Amino acid sequence: MKPHQKKTLVSSLVNSNMELIKIKLAISTFLLINSLKSYMNPYQPEKIRGMLLGMFIGDALAMPVHWYYDTKALQQDYGPIRNMEAPKEFHPNSLLHLSNTGGHGRGKQQGSIVGDVILKGRKEFWAKPKLHYHHALRAGENTLNLQCLRVLLRSSIPDYSADRFLTAYIDFMTTAGTHQDTYAESFHRDFFANWAKGKPTEECAGVEDHNTASVGGLVLLPPVLVKSMGDWLTIRTQLQLTHRSPKLEHYAEPVMGLLHTLLQQEHSANLREQTLEATQPLGLRLPKLFEEADRQNWQDQEVIGPIFSPACYIEHSVPSVLYLLAKYENDAEQALIANTEAGGDNCHRGAILGALLGAAGGTSVFPSRWIEQLHDRTTILEEIEHFIESVH
Repeated sequence: MKPHQKKTLVSSLVNSNMELIKIKLAISTFLLINSLKSYMNPYQPEKIRGMLLGMFIGDALAMPVHWYYDTKALQQDYGPIRNMEAPKEFHPNSLLHLSNTGGHGRGKQQGSIVGDVILKGRKEFWAKPKLHYHHALRAGENTLNLQCLRVLLRSSIPDYSADRFLTAYIDFMTTAGTHQDTYAESFHRDFFANWAKGKPTEECAGVEDHNTASVGGLVLLPPVLVKSMGDWLTIRTQLQLTHRSPKLEHYAEPVMGLLHTLLQQEHSANLREQTLEATQPLGLRLPKLFEEADRQNWQDQEVIGPIFSPACYIEHSVPSVLYLLAKYENDAEQALIANTEAGGDNCHRGAILGALLGAAGGTSVFPSRWIEQLHDRTTILEEIEHFIESVH
């Protein structure tokens, strides 16, 4: 072989080796990036998907019988709940006409936070006795707190920002036509009463009060849990944007801790055992309750009602959620039906119960008909996927 041929051959081999090295480096970089992504966020994408979808399902299923405290009337008006339905206009237990339109809690309807600042044009409905809280919603449609969850999902891309959420939340709540609900929970009214007075947005949340420590306050936490990878300080910061309640924080932390655990597991086994372990910081005696319920053959409504109030109060609603989660660990459909038919604040309990069930088993634990019955199904599913893509 002539010298110039040898030189050409060597050059060719060197170039080939360099190309091979580049390819190997590209593959290694790709694998490293994906490995780092998995390391950076430990949650399973399907578990996140199940958690979020479960929240919308649990809320929409319960919506027509939200705040029914007379379970006989609930059954009489709707019968066994198996599918998502539209609400009837008449609600036998509605206290909408006794709710404060100028701020939190009960009161006279002389204030104009409802009608002028939020829920524009809907104050007139608050004066009608026995009107359903969600009378304008359609079958499978979500209540206001879950609409706010969607606001949080959208505003958390590419990453979570408390300031960005507050801006999006205020814009959503004060713009007419962004949603169809008639009712806004006490904390919304309290927030916007303070906002209308000119308080800084980060200081507008209401302080500890009769309705502050309610299960609805947990609805906006799961996406922040995912984005922060379970960092409690970040989750608590989000909670304090809308609820300044040490009692609510006390109950929120172990619930978020259980979600954090379930989201990391490829397959969540022994859900009852994990649930009972999560109750320990709260001092709940669920094992003894299960023993007594089994011994006396109690129905769910002999637990949620006589033992745990079906109302929104966090000290009753969280034990109710954990009781149903542990009892129906392998039957998400029956768990959400039982929650719905127990009445009270079943929408917000249902959202948290749905989150836990979905985090444990993914989307497959929910009947496909319920996913199809969600009113804004296509857009909700797209928003969930965009959120997951921003995480992984």
